[in-house]
Amino acid sequence: MFNGHLLDLGGGGTPQEAVLDALTMFARALGAPVQATVIDRAAQEVTRLEVHPDGTSRTLAEDEPSGPDGSVGAAQSPPADRIERILRHAQRQELHSAFVLASALREHLTLEMGADHEFALEARAIEAYIAYLREDYRLSTVLALAVARIRCRTDLKAAADDVARATAAWHRLVDDNAVTARGRELLNMWDRLAEEGLLDPSHHAMAQTVRVRLDRIQAQEKDHRPGASTPPAEPLSPMPGVPDDRALRPARWGLRRFTRRSGEPGD
Repeated sequence: MFNGHLLDLGGGGTPQEAVLDALTMFARALGAPVQATVIDRAAQEVTRLEVHPDGTSRTLAEDEPSGPDGSVGAAQSPPADRIERILRHAQRQELHSAFVLASALREHLTLEMGADHEFALEARAIEAYIAYLREDYRLSTVLALAVARIRCRTDLKAAADDVARATAAWHRLVDDNAVTARGRELLNMWDRLAEEGLLDPSHHAMAQTVRVRLDRIQAQEKDHRPGASTPPAEPLSPMPGVPDDRALRPARWGLRRFTRRSGEPGD
């Protein structure tokens, strides 16, 4: 997988070569070296790379600072240039490019700072927004709900707007099982915010739309099953393509399987 998309191994190539080839193409498109975080879930390791437009690459030490391309090491402010680049792509309707960059930014910030960090939350919210523009409403709902869930846990007073964005994406879902499962979680969030007195009139109205839609689905289920109680919605399987944000251990510095010198295959 590269930024959530399957890579073509080219008829027998190794996953390492496919990753390096993809990063080389990215570097050539930008006209500058790119730094990337490679996640090996099988080995439970993370490797940091720098790949140049000519195809050469090197692994980066765990404590080596990031380059000037906007990637974040010990950052004290959001990577504004990368966010601006994502939004420019979105404004030009280049939604695939915007989504790839947004996913990469969210994954990088999550690994560097943790899923609860403000920068990682902002990146995830942007990724949810781009997914919404791409009409991938299920993914947008999952991402936006993740932001709202974290915010309700860490900063409840600031959570209403995030719950509202998740609700907007949820209203685009058409599968009743997904609508019911996600809607119940949304309703729990709205109820909690209401109990704390943190909803304005527009938020109250939005919460009511969730309740009305869930009630309508429940009534339809009763109509189709006379005399039977409404069964609970089936639990949803994990979203394909939504990354696992568990912390992984860094790979040993100097790992050679991701190192490529000038003249080696792939240039």
